[in-house]
Amino acid sequence: MPLRIVQSKQNARLKELRRALAHPLRESGGDGRGLAGIEGPNLIEEALRAGLRVACVFVAEGAEDLLEALPLAPETEILLLPRALLDSALATEAPQPIAALVAPPDWTWADLLGGQRKTAPLVVVLAGIQDPGNLGAILRSAEAFGCDGVLSLPGTVSAWNPKAVRASAGSVFRVPLLAVSAEDCFARLREAGVTIWTTWTTAVHGARPSDHVRLDGPVALVIGNEGNGVPDVLAAQAHGAVTIPCPGPVESLNAAVAASVLLYEASRQRAAGNAIASHPSLNHPTDEDLSAGTPAARRMGHPDSSIGGLR
Repeated sequence: MPLRIVQSKQNARLKELRRALAHPLRESGGDGRGLAGIEGPNLIEEALRAGLRVACVFVAEGAEDLLEALPLAPETEILLLPRALLDSALATEAPQPIAALVAPPDWTWADLLGGQRKTAPLVVVLAGIQDPGNLGAILRSAEAFGCDGVLSLPGTVSAWNPKAVRASAGSVFRVPLLAVSAEDCFARLREAGVTIWTTWTTAVHGARPSDHVRLDGPVALVIGNEGNGVPDVLAAQAHGAVTIPCPGPVESLNAAVAASVLLYEASRQRAAGNAIASHPSLNHPTDEDLSAGTPAARRMGHPDSSIGGLR
């Protein structure tokens, strides 16, 4: 496997890696519009397993043996650099001796809401998530609990932020994710017959406990900003509000934790199948729910909350 030696910080590929890590892509780049930077042998292996195109691999001198475990395509560019030179381009405090530029998957709406699926779609909507660790953890939980995809609204951190990629443990390579406008998001969900739920920490504004809400049908869960919750204008788009009962003296939950709890509940209900339909307290939003409230009255967040009080 031929390696090309690089000694200069001015190398074009090295600049591209530095730029990809410092200014991550907002949207998928599978059509060639951009590459994402990833770091470490495990993430590179996960990317290859997911079928992503690896455009270039950067390996530090003395770490060439890491290449042996990677099934790289013959056309993959491989650069060998002094360890200090590679470290200067990476974003972590303890950089690993190998990194890569990859082409993210080119997901479409059909991947999230397409009609060839056997189960009703389960979608997460990220409304201004700013902590990349939270976003990555949500992607990991989304894959674990069978979520069909994630919609990222304006103001949400890039899923290709290096911290988000690491926190996802490779799920970012496999979970369909689209960066879309709020208008397009909710219009598409409604057109597909998806029930939209936002979240509140207590049973206010008609919020229902998560185990008393039907999450086995077509469902979208709106997860709000860590500091301000779901904005009024977005909360007004929801059919209803769901709450996670917390008997302990804790005011709020971390956004990723709350999303994970709701995704688990949706997965549990779906695994239960038709048995859940007999539960008398599990109902879809009523006509009154669907029409009630102004944006201000239906606000699902407050200054110290994340997803409507779940931080």
